[in-house]
Amino acid sequence: MTTQDDLTAQSDSTTPSALDCKLRARLLLGVRVENDRLVLADDVLAAALDGGAGLGASERAALAGSPLTMRRLRQLSVERARAWQASSGMLRAAATVCVLEQLVTDDNCWGLHFVPGGAGWQVILKLAADAPFAPALMREQPMLRVRDGGGAVILQGRLDIDGECENAWPFDGAPAARLQLFGASFVVEALRG
Repeated sequence: MTTQDDLTAQSDSTTPSALDCKLRARLLLGVRVENDRLVLADDVLAAALDGGAGLGASERAALAGSPLTMRRLRQLSVERARAWQASSGMLRAAATVCVLEQLVTDDNCWGLHFVPGGAGWQVILKLAADAPFAPALMREQPMLRVRDGGGAVILQGRLDIDGECENAWPFDGAPAARLQLFGASFVVEALRG
């Protein structure tokens, strides 16, 4: 008779763990191939990273056969993560049932917290410590802006040493009601330049 532990052991042996994937990637990136060259242009790699144009079978094969191109793809990915421009999020249906306390962007890099106090609300933007672009943002300190789905500014400022930016809720009424008026969405963006 097969027990739950037997099934778990079987699935663990056939399912690659995160560590297995990291080790496999490190091995592939460390391989040197004689006469290796970049076999895919940066614009093709960038389109694949954007998700707009996936790689075809021949392009995937070329990428797999060229560690140099694989390293270039990884470098473009790292640069893209560091050059963050915006993250969006949405008020979920469950959040409308009770008092809205927090929203999170779709990429889980930002939290928008709502704290009732006095006659109104405080809104706090919090950068996730594990966001891939967190070190760069903390170092560069760009002006950040949070807008609702209608384009109105909810909060604007720079992150403090704790990775937070705080301001009074700028609208009448509760945050959930305001966000619902404009598609229940919001965006966090960097104002550069």
